[in-house]
Parts: sequence; structure tokens; C-alpha cells
Amino acid sequence: MTHASLLDGLLPRYDFNEVHTRVVAAPPDQVFAAVKAVTLREMPLVRLLFALRSVPARLAGRRGLPLAGDEPLFAQMLEFGFTLLAEAPGREVVAGGVAQMWKRGGKAASITDGEEFAAFDCPGYVKVALNFLLVEQDGGTRLETETRVLATDANSYEGFARYWRLIRPGSAAIRRVWLRAIARRAERTPGGSLGLVRHAGGPVDPG
Repeated sequence: MTHASLLDGLLPRYDFNEVHTRVVAAPPDQVFAAVKAVTLREMPLVRLLFALRSVPARLAGRRGLPLAGDEPLFAQMLEFGFTLLAEAPGREVVAGGVAQMWKRGGKAASITDGEEFAAFDCPGYVKVALNFLLVEQDGGTRLETETRVLATDANSYEGFARYWRLIRPGSAAIRRVWLRAIARRAERTPGGSLGLVRHAGGPVDPG
């Protein structure tokens, strides 16, 4: 990242990451509100991908990924098992967890806050953190989301690497659609304007 972030403080070292960025024609406070408010109904492709990825878990009698259409997706992710790790209102929010998602019936470790997340080092897991970072730019907002993953031992690294190769294309699609939905919601809000940053060239997806 080019800007100091809360994510850097929580997971400065990582084995895998993915970054996606979009310029939004609305001020940071409106974009931040949209991050928290956008729903799966506004991104049907994400809802479909979540449903497909949830099939193995549901067949095994476990809870799948969030699918409620009218509830904010960010809140659903926290209910699903992610933990709010850090937040700077209007600038950045970070959520994450510790799990064994590459294993059938893999366990999740109990993490209650960012301090516990940063300190966790038990072998057999990966630490996953996802952020939304907002930076004012050209009268609008540069919105970036990054996912970082750190394995706690070599076996976990190898297991997650196989899982990552399988899910990464869908993961990238989810993040691009998520950013697009946030942008649409923020730009519809009074004070947002689709004309503010047209000269900025639209979305950029370096990840």
C-alpha cells in the first residue's frame, strides 16, 4: 500500500494478498457509509458465488457464506465469523479471522479483537485480514480493498496455497463487484456526483 494503514499494523507480513482499487465520485464519508451499508441484493454475482462456495459446507451440515439479500454484507460477514479488528471512521475498516478453511471441517480460532489477532501464532492456521481504505482524491475518493493471508506454519502454508489457487479467480471477481456496488451506492447518495472524477479514468484493479 502507498498509504500507512491499520492493516499494516495488524498484518505487516503476509504470504498471500490481493488488492483492488476504484475511484468513486463521492466524498470519503459517503463512501465509508456505503461500505457498511451495501447489500448482496446490489451485487447478485457475489450472492451467486457465495451460494456456490457454500454448497460443500451446507452438504456437511455446516453454515455457509452469507446470503441474505437485504442485510448489509459487512455486518453479515461479522456475524458469519469475521471479527472487527480496527476502524478509523471515514478512512479505514479492517475485519479478519483465524481459520483452517482449506480443510474439510476445519476449525476457526476465537479472536475477539485486533490485539488478539496480531498476537495469534498457534500452528495449523492462517490469519486472514480484509480492509477497505479510503483516500480523498481529485474531489472524490480512492477506495481500496486488500486481503492479506499469513500462515502460521509450513503445512498451513502449503494447504492454503492449494486452496488459494482454486478460489482466487472467484475471490477477485467478488471484490471487483463489491467495490462497484459500493461506488454505485455512494454516488447515488445526495452529495455524490457521477461527474466529479470522470477524468480520473475509472476503476483500477492491480490485484
